[in-house]
Amino acid sequence: MGNRITASILFSFRGQTHTPSVELDLDRLMREQGGIPDLYPLIATANGFDLYSYEYEMMLAEPIRFSEPRGLVGEFIHDQGLDTAGFEAAWKEQQLQQELRHIAQQHLPAVDEQEQARLMEALRQAYLLGKRSRND
Repeated sequence: MGNRITASILFSFRGQTHTPSVELDLDRLMREQGGIPDLYPLIATANGFDLYSYEYEMMLAEPIRFSEPRGLVGEFIHDQGLDTAGFEAAWKEQQLQQELRHIAQQHLPAVDEQEQARLMEALRQAYLLGKRSRND
């Protein structure tokens, strides 16, 4: 199951109420951009709003509301707001765990669940150590 969410904005312009929205594939955004980008231009472009218009400026004054979450992202929606930093950190950790699991399956024999948990933590610590030493 992928991480998908609908982002929408409710605003008024020239006496009309607008509710532009876009369904976002957060897995794709995370892979391509390394995080969740500014969503206002994405919503505007997907709904035909000019990024240099007064209409867009009015849209920028309102909060983005999130709904219909699928996947891990659902844990980070609170009062129609998205904890972006929390989701990004959890998504990256989930990706790391999947990669480590894949490495373990390729190189080590099957182990019981308790041993597997210890092995995964050891691999995670080794990964973090390597990452820290690369940044020094």
